[in-house]
Amino acid sequence: MNSSTPNDSPGRGRSIWGGALMAAVVAFLLGAFLATAWFEYGAALLSGRQAELPADVFEPLRQLQAPVQIRFYSVLPAGNASPALQEFSRRVEHLLSEFQNANTAKIKIVPLISPAPTNAAAAAAEGLQAFNLNKGEGCFLGLSIVSGTRKETLPRLDPAWEDALPFDLTRAILSVTASGAPVAAPTTVALTPSITNEILRLIPDVRSTSVGDADRIFHGEFLRQCGVVGAEMESQINAAAQAVIRAQNGGSPAELEAARKHLAEVQMQQTEKLREIAAHLQLQLAAFQEMKAAATHSR
Repeated sequence: MNSSTPNDSPGRGRSIWGGALMAAVVAFLLGAFLATAWFEYGAALLSGRQAELPADVFEPLRQLQAPVQIRFYSVLPAGNASPALQEFSRRVEHLLSEFQNANTAKIKIVPLISPAPTNAAAAAAEGLQAFNLNKGEGCFLGLSIVSGTRKETLPRLDPAWEDALPFDLTRAILSVTASGAPVAAPTTVALTPSITNEILRLIPDVRSTSVGDADRIFHGEFLRQCGVVGAEMESQINAAAQAVIRAQNGGSPAELEAARKHLAEVQMQQTEKLREIAAHLQLQLAAFQEMKAAATHSR
């Protein structure tokens, strides 16, 4: 599981240490509690019964103090995913609906379950793990759990660990919504002419555009740029994937290893480009907020 937390400021050593100690105690108790529930849930799966998640597992979810968004990426291109994997994806989707029903006011599920290039690009940008690359377009099957500035990911869901998924997800939700977790300090962005012109191209009227509307505009721009990167890299990825297939069908072990390594490198290049796009658009949103504040104060 990957997690992201903001940097701590130098003057907060004692409070952060105390918060970390308390978080460790809570995590230990929660882990012991969920382990007990895990055996109950796992026993139901092994016996072939329709497993109902223990009610006690949902109790912390009902008491969440902060909203959480769970983005479910199920990008399974036709021919790349087995029927068993597709069925597993449907079970995960059902599980997520149970989580949302546990606290509809605080838990929001965002399903991204089509093989559209924009979904694949967004999954890669979030740090999810691509697989089945030797069959053509990569598959993604994972979760991004977000609350405010905090995020955790389950980068690749595996049917072999299905019985543990509810508890891994519960831990991730409680981690990103923990009230004692550090909060990122406001970011000050240098409003250079370059970034100001970029924002004005997307949002000519900064003063009358809300932050929520700006976020949606930047998100749309992110998807557009992801499509451009996807189109630019498509031929390289396809060529690398075809090289893997040829090596599998008649090449030497060394040729197969080299082809796989090259495919992974090309895929990584695409992922890094998408990460750069996402980071730059986050910078633009922060700059927009400063521009809007300045425009409001100048009235």
